[in-house]
Order: sequence, then C-alpha cells, then structure tokens
Amino acid sequence: MYEKPDKLEMSVEELIQDTGMGRPHVVILGAGASLAAFPKGDKNGKKLPLMKDFVEVVGLTPVLKNYGISYKGENFEDIYCDLYENTKYKQIAESIELHIMNYFRSLELPPHPTIYDHLVLSLREKDIIATFNWDPLLYQACWRNHEKATLPHTVYLHGNVSIGYCLKDMQMGMVEMQCPKCGSSFKNSKILFPIKKKNYNVDPVIQMEWKALSYAMEHAYLLTIFGYGAPESDIEAINLMKKAWGSVYKRNLEQTEIIDTKNPKELRETWNDFIHTHHYYVWDNFYKSSIALFPRRTCEAEWNASMECRFLSHNPIPKELDFPELWKWYERLVKLEK
Repeated sequence: MYEKPDKLEMSVEELIQDTGMGRPHVVILGAGASLAAFPKGDKNGKKLPLMKDFVEVVGLTPVLKNYGISYKGENFEDIYCDLYENTKYKQIAESIELHIMNYFRSLELPPHPTIYDHLVLSLREKDIIATFNWDPLLYQACWRNHEKATLPHTVYLHGNVSIGYCLKDMQMGMVEMQCPKCGSSFKNSKILFPIKKKNYNVDPVIQMEWKALSYAMEHAYLLTIFGYGAPESDIEAINLMKKAWGSVYKRNLEQTEIIDTKNPKELRETWNDFIHTHHYYVWDNFYKSSIALFPRRTCEAEWNASMECRFLSHNPIPKELDFPELWKWYERLVKLEK
C-alpha cells in the first residue's frame, strides 16, 4: 500500500504523478552537445566537429589546399565568410558547402540508445529543443523514438542536413520527402550563413524556426544550455535569445541550467544575461542534469524543489537499458501525462 510521504519529502511516485506544469522547458544545443553524445563518433566512427577542428574533421583540408587557401589557426566561419563575400570565390564556397552537406548527411546513430535518445524521450510535447547543429543525429533520434512517446518540438536554428522545406506552402520535413500540400519535393534548408551577415530574417525557413524558439523562451520555466558556447560569430543569435528571455530581474522564478565541461565561473559570466542571481546550475555531464534525473517531469521537479521547498527523490534515466526495455520504462510516465 502506497503511503503519502512527509510533506518535506517528495517520492518518485509522487513526482511522476504530478504533470501539472504547463510551461515549457527550453533546451539549447550547440556542437558540444553532439560531441558529448558521440565522443567516439557516429555509428561508423565518424567524428563530430567543433569549430576549432572543423576543417580537419570534416575533411576540408584538401579542398582548401587545392585552391591555395590558408586555414591553419583560422576559424572556419571566418574563412567561409571571406570566400562568400568575394564573387570570384563563389564556386569554391559552393564546393565547400556541398562537401559539408555530404559529410554531415553520412552520419548515423549507433544502434544502441544515446544521450540524444535519452534527451528526446525525457522531455514532453510542451517542451522545445533548439539546435545550432547541422548534423542529423537529433532528427534521427526523434524519428526512431516518435512512436513510443510524445516528443518535444525541435527547431533547427542554423538549418540542418536532414531538414527540407517547401517555400510555397511553408511546410517542412525530411529532405526529398514530399510537401503534403502541393506534392513537390522538399528542398535543402540553408546551413551556412556568413558570420558578418547572419540576418535570420532573410531566410523565411530560419525565421520561422527562430520565432518558435522566441515564443518558447518567453514562456519558459526552465532553460538548459547544453554544449553551446555563445561564440562571437553568433551575436545576432544571442541578441534574439536575450530579447525573448527578457530582463533577468523579471525572471526571479525561473531556473537556468548549463551543461558544459568549461570552467563554471567562465560559464556563469558567459550566460550572465540569462541567470537571475543564484538561480542556476552548472553540470559537467548530461546525466547530472534535471533532464536525466527527473525525465519528463523537469519543470514539476524544479517547482517542487524551489517553490514548495521539498526534498526530491531522483528518478534517473536507466542508462543501461536497450531500446525495448527503455521504451517500457518511459511508458508509465507517458501514460500518466494523458
């Protein structure tokens, strides 16, 4: 027989029964998230790049050398921007973009559950994952889990190699699938934006993605930043997020969570405009985060801990389970949400 615990404590059973928080949990993913999820590479051992090793990992070295372009010690986005803005290098810029698209399209999820599988299964339909990453692995994780649970909304802030669109009907879907309205094949989303001209309003598809994120951030109760370093080249992106989040002085109930291996003091300074006083956590591992410890009940857990001053029992993701058992574990959580 289940007995109600002391008021200062909240059991796992009590927490999973609580599905009352309607405000979203917003998760921002950067390249560090994909690297953390796949430290040994994808299914075939292909590595996930960061900007500092982008040219080498993606295999652009021969392309740049062939055209006599210096790249060592340079940020890839700076290199691309210089090529893009010079009309005589238009063909080179297009060749680089095609090479990048082909590399990322070749990436595949391993057959076993990954951090991305755990991530999408541990958030709800009201929540949103916004990624700056071009790789298709988040999309693939959503695809192979979508029949087992209601998943969070996903938006691709810099485009994605898996995502196509129909501008005529403003529909999106997997590349080369057909628009449900007009039947035309979806075209590739744009993925490379010159850093000096990252005007997201120019591309209607990207603009639509940013509007979805802005709305979610405005109403969010929890904000998690996973492996995104807020580089100087993304000033416009940061400004858009600041505008949506609003003044930190008006965010006195919300909580910000940072998952990154960098120095906590440095991370605090980087994300100062998104943190109300002491309302933040820094974790060096995804499995220490609220998403992993309170799957599908992240906002409820934070409310009960900070507002109701209750001591919570963790309900951690069972990392050791393979898919059939993992889906079974999430089944009860999903059913209670209905």
